[in-house]
Amino acid sequence: MTGLEIETTTNSGLHEFVATDVLPRFAQPGEAAIDLGTGPGAMASRLKALGLDVRAADIETTGYKAEAPFSRIDLNGSQFSTQLGEESWSLVTAIEVIEHVESPISFLRNVGRLLKPRAVAVVTTPNVDSVPARLKFLLTEKIRMMDKLGEPTHISPIFWDLFERQFLPRAGLALVEHHLYPHHGYNMSRARYSWVLGSIAKVLPGKCQYGDNHVFVLRRRTEDL
Repeated sequence: MTGLEIETTTNSGLHEFVATDVLPRFAQPGEAAIDLGTGPGAMASRLKALGLDVRAADIETTGYKAEAPFSRIDLNGSQFSTQLGEESWSLVTAIEVIEHVESPISFLRNVGRLLKPRAVAVVTTPNVDSVPARLKFLLTEKIRMMDKLGEPTHISPIFWDLFERQFLPRAGLALVEHHLYPHHGYNMSRARYSWVLGSIAKVLPGKCQYGDNHVFVLRRRTEDL
């Protein structure tokens, strides 16, 4: 079963964007990759289609459909990397996972421990710094995609400034690439509001006005970039 055939609850097109616009620069056929928080296995299947030797990991096995080995793991564990093999993976993916964990810095620290030298991790998360997110908080005091109408297991919003300035250094990671998805729009907002949101984004300062999701490519901080 391919990733295209496995349904996900993530933003439409996010998996495809990561698989086609980001991963080909870092995914080498035959190398070991692990997909954390794999859910039904959509990204694990896409990694396999890229020719990688893939393992999937999550705390729940229910609904897993990918044709790749599976490890049951609690990503809230402070030492989960030891159970998956430290410095064993050429590529780590975590698609819409970090916002579900209790300690994002601990999660990132473990991600770094999984990486082989010069390897990268691709981590995505909802963009709570975007124009629609800022407007929602201003008007309702609720965080976009994390209120009572959103996914109930979203518990850790990732704010760009804190992520770059505090989370990554504490986790021993450095940013290699940063993308926003969609680049200049919003899939999660009603179409009739998109042009207004886009107009506001053009005049506000900051790096994260557009996009529903962050896509981070990370490497251990001790290595030359």
